Amino acid sequence: MLVRILVALAVLASAAPAWAKAGTAVPEGSHVTLFALGLIGVIVGRRASINAQRRAREREGKPD
Repeated sequence: MLVRILVALAVLASAAPAWAKAGTAVPEGSHVTLFALGLIGVIVGRRASINAQRRAREREGKPD
């Protein structure tokens, strides 16, 4: 675990903008895209929760 953290820190430190040479600029993600991904995550999570509750009720023998 500690090794993974150290490797991640080394990768992040080596990719710091202060060390960057004349590279290509990478555009940031748009706000709409990030909002849409968050909304999709909420929808998928809610559906999974509803399905889990439904399966639990079926195991107990209770109808919907």
